[in-house]
Amino acid sequence: MTNIFILKDQQSLRAKLLLATILILTVVHPFIGYSQNAAVKQPGGSLKLQQRLKLPPRNIVFILTDDHRYDAMGFLKAQSFIKTPNLDRLAKGGAYLPNAFVTTSLCSPSRASILTGLYAHKHKVVDNQNPVSNDLVFYPQYLRAIGYQTAMVGKWHMGGDYDKPQRGFDYWVSFKGQGSYLPEKNGLNVNGKHVTQKGYITDELTGYALDFLKNRQKNKPFMLYLSHKGVHADFIPADRDKGMFAKDSFKPPLTMEKENHQGAPMWLQNQRNSWHGVEYPYHSSLDIGEYYKRYAETLYSVDESVGRIMDYLKEQGLLESTLIVYMGDNGFQFGEHGIIDKRTAYEASMRVPMLAYCPELIKPGTVVKQVVANIDIAPTLLDAAGLKAPGYMDGKSFLSFLENKQQPWRDGLLYEYYWERNFPQTPTIHALRGSRYKYIHYTGIWDTDELYDLQNDSLESRNLIRDSAYQAIVKQMNRELFQQLKNSGGMYIPLNPDSGEQSNLRNKLGSPAAVFPSYLLK
Repeated sequence: MTNIFILKDQQSLRAKLLLATILILTVVHPFIGYSQNAAVKQPGGSLKLQQRLKLPPRNIVFILTDDHRYDAMGFLKAQSFIKTPNLDRLAKGGAYLPNAFVTTSLCSPSRASILTGLYAHKHKVVDNQNPVSNDLVFYPQYLRAIGYQTAMVGKWHMGGDYDKPQRGFDYWVSFKGQGSYLPEKNGLNVNGKHVTQKGYITDELTGYALDFLKNRQKNKPFMLYLSHKGVHADFIPADRDKGMFAKDSFKPPLTMEKENHQGAPMWLQNQRNSWHGVEYPYHSSLDIGEYYKRYAETLYSVDESVGRIMDYLKEQGLLESTLIVYMGDNGFQFGEHGIIDKRTAYEASMRVPMLAYCPELIKPGTVVKQVVANIDIAPTLLDAAGLKAPGYMDGKSFLSFLENKQQPWRDGLLYEYYWERNFPQTPTIHALRGSRYKYIHYTGIWDTDELYDLQNDSLESRNLIRDSAYQAIVKQMNRELFQQLKNSGGMYIPLNPDSGEQSNLRNKLGSPAAVFPSYLLK
């Protein structure tokens, strides 16, 4: 009898604990369940969208490059060795969007945001290793549902070593992971069949893109998504472009020298001597200036590809009416703040080049100053097709800005990056990028967050986070940051199983570990 009563008491206790847990989750934190299960598609997975206009659907070409930093275009004259005559042609004849950003500066998360219109914490593609959820809907699926022919040509890079045809595309050409700049026997997956990559990757992908355009059904609208491998590291230019900038000189950024960044967090100081730092880049003695010039030589063939696509459209009488959007999947640092590569919330990492061209819609020389992002691409392309974007998307269409029309817009853009075990130098980051100020909030570090006045300090060289004159701004942006996270279901840290190797070494002859700031010493 005693054992039965003990068992009943234990069951009663477990029931009470379960009830208490449910009450805590629903009363104290009502957004916890929502945050990890936010809507990523329409009810029942419906692909039917409200048609905005009765006009004929517009042809669309979306060109994505890899690691193309925001100022690496010839007309911006950031470095003497950046030559991009065809991108310059797009900007001159169409629209330049100088305040274009990504919400996560990493290949796979950014690409998923482009295709879905969602923040990374919603689509959950938060690294380059793990597969994409089958629940996600890509914007080409909505276009196909209204009769578009759709093509994906190039780098997919979501789900690790994966190249199989994906939902939403009629025509498919891709490769596993990062692919190869140079010919490879089984390098490409063409509509489900592995074939030899015969030439330089940028030329090869452009050829397949033109093949789609030439052999499409002429009575249907089309959407071409041309996703280049260039200019991802390790940069290998086409043979014809090697050495073209050998005599040019690199102008290093001011903050490449540590004394030119006031109030730098300890993690950033430590990253100087790491895989992603200027002292030990990729665990080598790589010369950053020579590396940047090789990047520019690799970019030149991507620019030529843009020209080939534009020339074909012009020959076919389609250039005036086709909407062309060009952007990079994330930025790239060449010494800014003493580091290289991406991931951070600094301008050179999260800011990207973006151009749009369509003479029927866009006046030559248009400059769109609003802060736009990768999450806005899907809604904008759907808008161009005459469709209203689904309500679950985080992004908004900026098509009206291209047409020189005004509309209500965001005050600040949410940025997020989640710490990767593979590259432990960069912590988890949430940031709010406003038109003037940028607030960067870290998870898992000891010393400091960051605030920059972008209007007076475009190089982000003076951290104002402890300046008494800016405390009201810090508090306001902190509230806004967490409000945006709550509103979009981002109040959690996504986790995935460990995968891949770690790049976590330091050069014993390089800079020592950062010293704790004086305000933390008592």
